[in-house]
Amino acid sequence: MITFFRSERKRLPIIGGIGLWLLATLPVSASASGFLRVQGTTIVDSTGAEVLLRGFGLGGWLVLEGYQARIPGFGSPSDIEAKIFDLIGDEAAEAFYRSWVRNYATEEEFGRMASWGLNSVRLPFHYRMFEPEGQAGIRPEDPFVFIDRVIGWCRKHGLVLILDMHCAPGGQNHGNISDSDGFARLWLDAANRRRTVEIWRAIAERYADEPVIAGYDLLNEPVLPSGHTNAELRALYVTLRDSIRAVDPNHILFIEGNWYASDFSGLIPAFDENMVYAFHRYWDGVTPSSARKYTSLRATANRPVWLGETGENSNAWFAACVRLMEQNGIGWNWWTHKKVSTTTSPFSAPLSVECQRVFDFWGGTAPEPAAEAAEAALLDLADGLRTERCAFLPDVLDALVRQPSDPSVKHYAEHVLPGLIPAAEYDMGEPLIAYKDSVSLNQTGSAGGAAWNSGGAFRNDGVDLEPSGDGVTAYDVGWIDTGEWVQYTAEVGVTGVYALDIRAAALSAGGRLRLLMDGSPLSETLSIPATGGWKNWRTVSDTGLAIAAGRHAFRAEAVRGGFNLLSLEFRLMRPDSVGGRVAEKPLPLRAETVEFDPASGAFRVPFRLSAPASVQADIFNLAGRRVRFLNGGRFPAGRSVLVWDGCDALGRPAASGLYLFRIRSAGRSASVKLTVQR
Repeated sequence: MITFFRSERKRLPIIGGIGLWLLATLPVSASASGFLRVQGTTIVDSTGAEVLLRGFGLGGWLVLEGYQARIPGFGSPSDIEAKIFDLIGDEAAEAFYRSWVRNYATEEEFGRMASWGLNSVRLPFHYRMFEPEGQAGIRPEDPFVFIDRVIGWCRKHGLVLILDMHCAPGGQNHGNISDSDGFARLWLDAANRRRTVEIWRAIAERYADEPVIAGYDLLNEPVLPSGHTNAELRALYVTLRDSIRAVDPNHILFIEGNWYASDFSGLIPAFDENMVYAFHRYWDGVTPSSARKYTSLRATANRPVWLGETGENSNAWFAACVRLMEQNGIGWNWWTHKKVSTTTSPFSAPLSVECQRVFDFWGGTAPEPAAEAAEAALLDLADGLRTERCAFLPDVLDALVRQPSDPSVKHYAEHVLPGLIPAAEYDMGEPLIAYKDSVSLNQTGSAGGAAWNSGGAFRNDGVDLEPSGDGVTAYDVGWIDTGEWVQYTAEVGVTGVYALDIRAAALSAGGRLRLLMDGSPLSETLSIPATGGWKNWRTVSDTGLAIAAGRHAFRAEAVRGGFNLLSLEFRLMRPDSVGGRVAEKPLPLRAETVEFDPASGAFRVPFRLSAPASVQADIFNLAGRRVRFLNGGRFPAGRSVLVWDGCDALGRPAASGLYLFRIRSAGRSASVKLTVQR
């Protein structure tokens, strides 16, 4: 069994038995060809072609940091472990960790990352995975079963793997991220440094001939204590190099600087032909000049540089950072692909009310829960890491892989008019292209909460979004300042004269909004009245808007701010003649009792039309996030049925819970509630 790191307790298995995982050690390649290697200031493949590393760090998989799970106090892995064992006992805690590791990342997710155009994965690990507390020496078999499996996934999907010692013996810095006790004891005790060398030697012996591994990230974010200098950091790196090179001449050594991988003084000149300087950056500038310190390091040392860890900001910063790196020939690795209740990663795992009660207890704001309730809540937290239970955040991925090279907009959701557009479902794109907001990125802040994303909720742009308190449209655009705007791409199915209903809220009168279509004013400037509260939604309307069928860009612009925006609804007042016929008029629409087919897991949603019409449907979860859009097509008058197969937009089974099924036709809508049980 591979053992998870432990602290003054029995060992905790990170991987369950063969019956659970069906693991077997994969064969390691006996060939020394196909390795990535350093050539001057670039990384190249075996043909000599330059390789720019792009990928995700799988932070949280083997090293559980408190902020990734939203645990109060952002405790160290050992602190979190102790809390879990004390609260629910050894057996349940072991089940929690097995489930966490099993669900956090799967082969399917590796394949998905490759389909996004990424080529690398950084795997952070804890040294105790190889040398459990209380057991001397290296245990070379069990930990490698796990790594071999990850190598197999990478090989299958064309990814390379970077192994990252995220927690070194004694802690390479004084923080919880290295699982230290508040002191960077790696630098205070020579025995800890010897253990570090032994572990890397064992890894290098195992994988010397494995080309799927790009290299070894020897120490994550070292911070030397006061009175210790970068000379000691260099000395340890040289010792590690000597030990690794005695058995492995093939792999790249990724070398991080002092002070959280930012200070490389004393680490130049380079001390290995096949090494890369790996820096980390958060909340830093994204102007052209902000890359000079990295390009200067590269030129001075005559070795490549690599952005080994970054993220935790808004989408605007993400896109600008990736563009800045790639324009300067620097690869990058994003932190991280999945977290609990987040807006800054492509996948967000759910955090239940029951689990929040457990966290509140740990934070000192709630009584201790019963052990059975706590166990169920924590096991649900681990189960929620399964991809099918996570919310997919397309805006984060779009900012990382499309926006850096594509200045256009892309629709966040398929908007079809006549119909309703939730205000929070504006287009994806960079500031001044898809939206304008007074604050869209954070270049100077520090770790923690809203400093990472001034927008706050639902999406990761700087646009200020918040829960709306509305029963149908879950989020609104709030804190709107004068001159801010959001844009929506929508497909208009019927040429005609439309009415526009704006739902807004304001404490006081004075706000003014206008709508533009394809860059030209479409509506009058609408005055937003005082509604008596920021969540008291009222409708403001304009009529007589001539809109042709086709795809259009609609921009809601605050001529004067001071209000919240919930939705825009376009109602067809009078159709124009199209192709010799009259387009459909607004028609009564009624949903009927839902039918469920347990054999297929599909829902049949009957509805009635009084005349032929086109029909679409949206399925929303309780958080107000649209999980599926159905374009039903044209239906005759009378009773018809829309079928939902129970899957989201990515074809994954929807998680258990309550859903709202909203049918739309020619400006009218009807809703029914569905319950999914898995």
